[in-house]
Formats: sequence, structure tokens, C-alpha cells
Amino acid sequence: MISHSRRHCVVELQALPARIGQIRRIVSAQLRHWQLDPLIDRAALGVTELLSNVHRHAQPDKVCRVEIEFRLGRLTVSVHDSDPRLPVVRESAALETCGRGLALVAAISEAWGARHQQDGPGKVVWFSMRAAPAPTAPTRTVRISPKAVREHAPAALYAVEPAAVATTVPVSARAGARPG
Repeated sequence: MISHSRRHCVVELQALPARIGQIRRIVSAQLRHWQLDPLIDRAALGVTELLSNVHRHAQPDKVCRVEIEFRLGRLTVSVHDSDPRLPVVRESAALETCGRGLALVAAISEAWGARHQQDGPGKVVWFSMRAAPAPTAPTRTVRISPKAVREHAPAALYAVEPAAVATTVPVSARAGARPG
């Protein structure tokens, strides 16, 4: 089940490997909608780690809720599950292939934590990061010196900064010009 408001999105799921990929796509799409594109990779990685921990460790079931919230310039992602045991960050040996999930979450975020749920059994593990909307391209038109495209059809070239979009306008299409 997915529900969302203008700056809050909630997804309920069973933390199975196939569902984790779906949640990554939902998080990415939601952040694109909020114009938080620079945070997509970090948030998707963080939610993947938290859901993997639910899949690996949560008891008695794998049912959880993912919340994404954007308020006051901060993005917060939290995962709620029914297991009351709080996670523990542990030191991993250099060659270990797992056990670094929470350290990774700490590295990609500005803050993270875990707490018992206030309204029932279980816990909430969360991370947050400062968020700024993706920059928008300037809308002013910049004139680039005319350059002939073909000898018989000179053109003026216009582009919008910084995108590499250009429009060619034939000389005969300019205001006041007579068709040739």
C-alpha cells in the first residue's frame, strides 16, 4: 500500500528481496517528483540497507513500513518494523562481505538513529540528510552570433543556458524579413 501527501510518502510492504528493488524505484520516483534528484542515489542506498536488515533480522515477520518525508529542507527516510530489538553497529573485518549496513547508512547521511515505536511494539530506524531542490535552468534567452548553416539559408542560433538545446531560425523567418 502506498499513500502520500505533498511532502510525505508511506509504503507498507513485506521486506523480501524482490520488494526491496521496487521500494528503491518508488523512493527514486518520489524524490524526482519533489525535485530532490541529487539525493536519489544516497536515499535509495540507505533504504536498501535498512530493508535488507529487516529481511535479515526482524522477528516475528518481515512486514514493515517505509516513510519518506521532506520538511524544512531535510529529507528523512525511516523504516518501521515489529521487532523490538534495536540494531547495533558492529565492527567488520576487512574481508567480511556483510555487516556494514548501518555504517554505510551513517556514511551517506548526516544523522541516523533507532528508537522503539511509540504506538506499539517494534522499532523505527531512520536517517536524514540536508536537501535542496535540484537547480533549475535559467530561462533567459542568450543570443549566439549567427552562423550560416547552408549558404542559401543563413540562420540565427538561439540557446537556453545551460542546457545544450538550440533552435535554428532561418533569416526569412525573422520579423520583418521578406520571404526569399
